[in-house]
Amino acid sequence: MPLASLPTKPFSESSEQNKQVILNVIQTLFAPYRQVLEIASGTGQHAVHFAKTMPHLTWQPSDLADNLSGIQQWITDSKLTNIQPPIELNVSESDWPDQTFDVLYTANSFHIMSQQNVTDFFAQVSNHVNPNGLITVYGPFNYHGHFTSESNAHFNDWLTQRDPLSGIKDFEWCNQLAEHAGFNLAHDIEMPHNNRIMCWQKS
Repeated sequence: MPLASLPTKPFSESSEQNKQVILNVIQTLFAPYRQVLEIASGTGQHAVHFAKTMPHLTWQPSDLADNLSGIQQWITDSKLTNIQPPIELNVSESDWPDQTFDVLYTANSFHIMSQQNVTDFFAQVSNHVNPNGLITVYGPFNYHGHFTSESNAHFNDWLTQRDPLSGIKDFEWCNQLAEHAGFNLAHDIEMPHNNRIMCWQKS
């Protein structure tokens, strides 16, 4: 009887391309901190790359249930000891971990989420971030209701064709949600390919 083949380890080309440029920014931002909860870890490539290059951090990946086995493959192959097993987390449900973290990090997720998902995300963060801790979000944002590039507008069209509830979010709206949750904007950093890193600090 043939042995069952192992599932193929997931791979994201975009995660591979942007992991180093993101690291170049967050390595300084995360230097004072110790515990990170990553929301929507995807394949797990970011978690492994960042945990390897920032060994002072304990990295907690999370995602929807279907993605956890792929993330675990990346963690297992990395042999790193500062990454925790991935946990199931849906930002709009009550399965958030019963603990607090220094940093909540998420990349390439807000434009996939619905507005309700993002609203629920910010409604929860205050309960899970330590005083002076950070929310760090990587991805595209609109300003004053306008796309920052023609490519982002085309990307948004593609997103909404796949899922009408998804789409690039307005910075001002996200910032209002963050402030209501008790966080102040600390950094708005321009990144390649019309992306940003938004960093809010708990006041």
